[in-house]
Amino acid sequence: MRTTRALAAAGAAVAVLGLAAPAAVARDGMNLSPSNVVALPNVIARGGQLTITVNNCTGNATASSDAFRTIRLRTGANNLATGRATVNRNAATGSHSIHVVCGNGTVINPTAFTVIGGVRGGLGGSSSAGATPTDMAIGGGLVALAVIGGGVFWMRRRSENHI
Repeated sequence: MRTTRALAAAGAAVAVLGLAAPAAVARDGMNLSPSNVVALPNVIARGGQLTITVNNCTGNATASSDAFRTIRLRTGANNLATGRATVNRNAATGSHSIHVVCGNGTVINPTAFTVIGGVRGGLGGSSSAGATPTDMAIGGGLVALAVIGGGVFWMRRRSENHI
């Protein structure tokens, strides 16, 4: 029983090392091209800021889109390039792509992020100033109905007390 466990553990260790070794050789022995362009948040309003990351990007790097101006990316540890972009206030709503140019190649994410339209906050759904004639008629009708209803209720209560 103990021998079986030891053999299983040794087999698992050999399998893990066997799978990891080709990946290590490929990473060190070959030129990698940039990949995996990610924009966070992936749904953003006009004027918001995106954080863009790209894997396997070396050298000078830039990111561009029709929704923001071209920005420079900083390449850090493990060839991970990052940068921040501000979405234009007049960017079209919908899906947008990001085109990244690195020292070792280019990569495009055709649906990197989505721009949503802004909301008219603070207006409460109204886009006109002041009450319209319709609003005044409805309000006046409700006030008149309340006065009549109160008067009827008061008159009925008075007549009940005299009986």
